[in-house]
Amino acid sequence: MNRIRIVLADDERMVRTALRVILDAEQDLEVTGEAASGAEAVSVAREQCPDVVLMDVRMPQIDGIDATRQILGSMDAPPRVVVVTTFENDSYVYDALSAGAAGFLLKRAAPEDLVAAVRLVARSDSLLYPAALRTLAAEHARRAPAPPPWADRLTGREAQVLRLMARGLTNAEIAARMGVGPATAKTHVAAVLAKTGARDRTQAVIIAYESGFLTPG
Repeated sequence: MNRIRIVLADDERMVRTALRVILDAEQDLEVTGEAASGAEAVSVAREQCPDVVLMDVRMPQIDGIDATRQILGSMDAPPRVVVVTTFENDSYVYDALSAGAAGFLLKRAAPEDLVAAVRLVARSDSLLYPAALRTLAAEHARRAPAPPPWADRLTGREAQVLRLMARGLTNAEIAARMGVGPATAKTHVAAVLAKTGARDRTQAVIIAYESGFLTPG
Protein backbone atom coordinates (compact mmCIF):
# COMPACT_ATOMS: atom_id res chain seq x y z
CA MET A 1 0.00 0.00 0.00
CA ASN A 2 1.29 3.45 -0.92
CA ARG A 3 0.72 5.58 2.12
CA ILE A 4 -0.31 9.22 1.89
CA ARG A 5 2.57 11.20 3.39
CA ILE A 6 1.59 14.18 5.54
CA VAL A 7 3.36 17.14 7.12
CA LEU A 8 1.71 18.94 10.06
CA ALA A 9 2.30 22.69 10.46
CA ASP A 10 0.94 24.30 13.61
CA ASP A 11 2.59 26.41 16.29
CA GLU A 12 0.76 24.50 19.06
CA ARG A 13 2.49 21.25 19.90
CA MET A 14 -0.67 19.79 21.44
CA VAL A 15 -2.56 20.30 18.19
CA ARG A 16 0.18 18.60 16.17
CA THR A 17 0.23 15.68 18.60
CA ALA A 18 -3.53 15.22 18.40
CA LEU A 19 -3.46 15.32 14.59
CA ARG A 20 -0.60 12.83 14.46
CA VAL A 21 -2.43 10.35 16.69
CA ILE A 22 -5.54 10.50 14.50
CA LEU A 23 -3.72 10.25 11.19
CA ASP A 24 -1.11 7.66 12.10
CA ALA A 25 -3.89 5.33 13.28
CA GLU A 26 -4.91 4.88 9.64
CA GLN A 27 -3.05 2.25 7.62
CA ASP A 28 -2.92 4.39 4.48
CA LEU A 29 -1.77 7.62 6.18
CA GLU A 30 1.63 8.53 7.61
CA VAL A 31 2.81 11.74 9.28
CA THR A 32 6.39 12.22 8.09
CA GLY A 33 7.19 15.65 9.54
CA GLU A 34 6.07 18.53 11.75
CA ALA A 35 6.63 22.28 11.75
CA ALA A 36 5.99 24.91 14.42
CA SER A 37 6.14 27.97 12.14
CA GLY A 38 5.43 28.98 8.57
CA ALA A 39 9.13 29.18 7.73
CA GLU A 40 9.71 25.73 9.18
CA ALA A 41 6.73 24.39 7.24
CA VAL A 42 8.35 25.49 3.98
CA SER A 43 11.64 23.86 4.95
CA VAL A 44 10.08 20.59 6.09
CA ALA A 45 7.85 20.35 3.02
CA ARG A 46 10.84 20.81 0.72
CA GLU A 47 12.79 18.17 2.64
CA GLN A 48 10.03 15.59 3.05
CA CYS A 49 8.15 16.06 -0.26
CA PRO A 50 4.84 14.98 1.30
CA ASP A 51 1.57 14.40 -0.49
CA VAL A 52 -0.41 16.69 1.84
CA VAL A 53 0.44 19.54 4.22
CA LEU A 54 -2.02 20.46 6.96
CA MET A 55 -1.23 24.14 7.43
CA ASP A 56 -2.33 26.34 10.33
CA VAL A 57 -3.29 29.76 9.01
CA ARG A 58 -1.83 31.90 11.77
CA MET A 59 1.74 31.08 12.74
CA PRO A 60 4.86 33.03 13.72
CA GLN A 61 7.57 34.28 11.30
CA ILE A 62 5.46 33.83 8.20
CA ASP A 63 1.79 32.87 8.22
CA GLY A 64 0.17 29.92 6.53
CA ILE A 65 -0.75 31.97 3.48
CA ASP A 66 2.82 32.95 2.64
CA ALA A 67 4.04 29.48 3.56
CA THR A 68 1.51 27.96 1.16
CA ARG A 69 2.57 30.32 -1.61
CA GLN A 70 6.26 29.52 -1.06
CA ILE A 71 5.72 25.77 -0.98
CA LEU A 72 3.63 25.70 -4.13
CA GLY A 73 5.94 28.08 -5.96
CA SER A 74 9.23 26.41 -5.14
CA MET A 75 8.66 22.67 -5.62
CA ASP A 76 8.53 20.75 -8.89
CA ALA A 77 5.89 18.39 -7.48
CA PRO A 78 4.32 20.38 -4.65
CA PRO A 79 2.04 18.78 -2.08
CA ARG A 80 -1.62 19.54 -1.67
CA VAL A 81 -2.01 22.13 1.09
CA VAL A 82 -5.05 22.16 3.37
CA VAL A 83 -5.31 25.14 5.69
CA VAL A 84 -6.58 24.50 9.19
CA THR A 85 -8.53 27.27 10.86
CA THR A 86 -10.81 28.08 13.77
CA PHE A 87 -13.33 30.10 11.78
CA GLU A 88 -14.47 29.12 8.28
CA ASN A 89 -15.33 32.71 7.31
CA ASP A 90 -11.88 33.98 8.22
CA SER A 91 -10.48 36.19 5.46
CA TYR A 92 -7.18 34.38 5.95
CA VAL A 93 -8.83 31.22 4.66
CA TYR A 94 -9.94 32.84 1.42
CA ASP A 95 -6.50 34.36 0.95
CA ALA A 96 -4.93 30.93 1.46
CA LEU A 97 -7.27 29.37 -1.11
CA SER A 98 -6.41 32.16 -3.54
CA ALA A 99 -2.72 31.41 -2.89
CA GLY A 100 -3.27 27.83 -4.00
CA ALA A 101 -4.45 25.85 -0.97
CA ALA A 102 -6.59 22.89 -1.99
CA GLY A 103 -9.14 23.45 0.75
CA PHE A 104 -9.62 24.11 4.42
CA LEU A 105 -10.56 22.29 7.60
CA LEU A 106 -11.97 23.57 10.86
CA LYS A 107 -9.98 22.73 13.97
CA ARG A 108 -13.15 21.36 15.53
CA ALA A 109 -13.64 18.87 12.69
CA ALA A 110 -14.38 15.31 13.73
CA PRO A 111 -11.50 12.81 13.37
CA GLU A 112 -13.31 10.93 10.61
CA ASP A 113 -13.80 14.18 8.68
CA LEU A 114 -10.09 14.96 9.00
CA VAL A 115 -9.12 11.56 7.65
CA ALA A 116 -11.63 11.77 4.80
CA ALA A 117 -10.40 15.26 3.86
CA VAL A 118 -6.77 14.16 3.64
CA ARG A 119 -7.70 11.24 1.42
CA LEU A 120 -9.87 13.42 -0.77
CA VAL A 121 -7.30 16.13 -1.47
CA ALA A 122 -4.61 13.52 -2.04
CA ARG A 123 -6.75 12.11 -4.86
CA SER A 124 -7.28 15.63 -6.28
CA ASP A 125 -10.66 14.55 -7.62
CA SER A 126 -13.09 16.89 -5.88
CA LEU A 127 -13.44 19.97 -3.68
CA LEU A 128 -13.49 20.06 0.08
CA TYR A 129 -16.79 21.52 1.26
CA PRO A 130 -17.95 23.23 -1.96
CA ALA A 131 -20.87 24.92 -0.17
CA ALA A 132 -18.47 26.58 2.26
CA LEU A 133 -16.29 27.67 -0.67
CA ARG A 134 -19.31 29.34 -2.28
CA THR A 135 -20.01 31.16 0.99
CA LEU A 136 -16.42 32.40 1.18
CA ALA A 137 -16.57 33.51 -2.43
CA ALA A 138 -19.78 35.45 -1.79
CA GLU A 139 -18.14 37.28 1.11
CA HIS A 140 -14.72 37.96 -0.38
CA ALA A 141 -14.76 37.73 -4.18
CA ARG A 142 -15.23 40.90 -6.21
CA ARG A 143 -17.03 40.87 -9.53
CA ALA A 144 -14.71 41.77 -12.41
CA PRO A 145 -15.82 44.65 -14.68
CA ALA A 146 -15.58 42.47 -17.79
CA PRO A 147 -15.64 38.73 -18.58
CA PRO A 148 -12.22 37.09 -18.14
CA PRO A 149 -10.27 36.49 -21.36
CA TRP A 150 -10.23 32.75 -20.77
CA ALA A 151 -14.04 32.53 -20.76
CA ASP A 152 -14.22 32.76 -24.55
CA ARG A 153 -11.66 29.98 -24.86
CA LEU A 154 -13.82 27.50 -22.95
CA THR A 155 -16.00 25.24 -25.03
CA GLY A 156 -19.60 24.78 -23.97
CA ARG A 157 -18.70 21.41 -22.46
CA GLU A 158 -15.78 22.87 -20.55
CA ALA A 159 -17.93 25.69 -19.16
CA GLN A 160 -20.40 23.07 -17.97
CA VAL A 161 -17.59 21.08 -16.38
CA LEU A 162 -16.35 24.15 -14.49
CA ARG A 163 -19.82 24.74 -13.07
CA LEU A 164 -20.05 21.10 -12.01
CA MET A 165 -16.58 21.29 -10.45
CA ALA A 166 -17.77 24.26 -8.39
CA ARG A 167 -20.58 22.08 -7.06
CA GLY A 168 -18.01 19.57 -5.83
CA LEU A 169 -18.64 16.77 -8.31
CA THR A 170 -15.90 14.21 -8.86
CA ASN A 171 -14.72 13.21 -12.32
CA ALA A 172 -16.94 10.12 -12.18
CA GLU A 173 -19.96 12.20 -11.17
CA ILE A 174 -19.25 14.75 -13.90
CA ALA A 175 -19.03 11.95 -16.45
CA ALA A 176 -22.36 10.50 -15.30
CA ARG A 177 -24.07 13.90 -15.32
CA MET A 178 -22.83 14.75 -18.82
CA GLY A 179 -23.28 11.28 -20.28
CA VAL A 180 -19.63 10.84 -21.23
CA GLY A 181 -16.89 8.45 -20.23
CA PRO A 182 -14.63 9.08 -17.19
CA ALA A 183 -11.62 9.64 -19.46
CA THR A 184 -13.51 12.33 -21.38
CA ALA A 185 -14.53 14.06 -18.16
CA LYS A 186 -10.94 13.98 -16.97
CA THR A 187 -9.82 15.53 -20.28
CA HIS A 188 -12.37 18.33 -19.91
CA VAL A 189 -11.21 19.04 -16.35
CA ALA A 190 -7.59 19.22 -17.52
CA ALA A 191 -8.61 21.64 -20.28
CA VAL A 192 -10.42 23.87 -17.76
CA LEU A 193 -7.34 24.00 -15.54
CA ALA A 194 -5.10 24.82 -18.50
CA LYS A 195 -7.32 27.56 -19.91
CA THR A 196 -7.99 29.26 -16.56
CA GLY A 197 -4.32 28.98 -15.58
CA ALA A 198 -5.30 27.20 -12.37
CA ARG A 199 -3.08 24.84 -10.42
CA ASP A 200 -5.96 22.63 -9.35
CA ARG A 201 -9.76 22.41 -9.08
CA THR A 202 -10.02 24.66 -6.04
CA GLN A 203 -8.01 27.43 -7.65
CA ALA A 204 -10.05 27.12 -10.86
CA VAL A 205 -13.25 27.61 -8.90
CA ILE A 206 -11.78 30.57 -6.98
CA ILE A 207 -10.69 32.15 -10.28
CA ALA A 208 -14.14 31.58 -11.73
CA TYR A 209 -15.84 33.28 -8.78
CA GLU A 210 -13.40 36.19 -8.69
CA SER A 211 -13.82 36.84 -12.40
CA GLY A 212 -17.61 36.82 -12.22
CA PHE A 213 -17.85 33.73 -14.45
CA LEU A 214 -19.52 31.99 -11.50
CA THR A 215 -21.89 33.77 -9.16
CA PRO A 216 -22.04 32.59 -5.54
CA GLY A 217 -25.44 31.58 -4.35
